Amino acid sequence: MREHMESENHHDFDATIATFAHPRYEIIPTGDVFDGEQEVRRYYAETRAAFPDQRNDLIALHHTDDGVVVEFDLLGTHLGRLRSLAPTGRAFRCRMTAFFIFDDERILCERVYFDQATILRQLGLAHDPSSLAGRISTLVSHPVTIGRSLLGLGVAHRGANGRD
Repeated sequence: MREHMESENHHDFDATIATFAHPRYEIIPTGDVFDGEQEVRRYYAETRAAFPDQRNDLIALHHTDDGVVVEFDLLGTHLGRLRSLAPTGRAFRCRMTAFFIFDDERILCERVYFDQATILRQLGLAHDPSSLAGRISTLVSHPVTIGRSLLGLGVAHRGANGRD
């Protein structure tokens, strides 16, 4: 585990890949699955282009019968494009949990859990809905929903046939 996480910090992805029996990442909040060496290397390239200083700070390791649960903080600075998001130049720090599933000796899958909103808020891409910026963003982004709420109309549940 330590070799895997340290090699990610040093961007030594050949060493990281070597810790897998079969490289596979499941990023639960986004629904992304990177299965096989080529896809995992694409994941590394995409995330390190967006966050060139991306690194993890290990907090704790918890052993299970067939794996290890790792608590860590992920840190990075948004200096490159992340899919459709232009770089913000802002840094983030987010507590995460990863489940590492093993065969007898090597990793079969890394399954990562975290709160996307935490990262997006720190990058300036999302706002707490109770803040002034959050309320303005909601009003601008969802005028019909806000209007219905103000008028007390709500939205009726419709069945599969489109009727109430």
